Amino acid sequence: MSKALLRYIRLSPTKARLVAREVQGMNAELALASLEFTPNKAAKVISKVIASAVANGGYEPQSVIVKSCRVDAGPVLRRFMPRARGRATPIRKPTSHIFVEVAMASSQQKTKKEGK
Repeated sequence: MSKALLRYIRLSPTKARLVAREVQGMNAELALASLEFTPNKAAKVISKVIASAVANGGYEPQSVIVKSCRVDAGPVLRRFMPRARGRATPIRKPTSHIFVEVAMASSQQKTKKEGK
């Protein structure tokens, strides 16, 4: 089992979680292929983290599954935009921490997935 962590990425955690839920439990090679064609900033970032987790363990993408893909909220950059009559409105620029864990796929799990 190997892990990869990307911290302080300028990406909304709620938007990244939509993509992270899609790849949980998938084969790493299949997850990387599906994320490549997903038109989303989060998909590109998460695919890099998955590739890093696979490389950290020295595995081949065909032989591992994405055990968990978690997106936590990081600090929020607070900016202000000037508005009419001397007022200002806040702008929130959220950041995220992306944590990916991959593990070797056992033969039992492969047969269950192929049977579905």
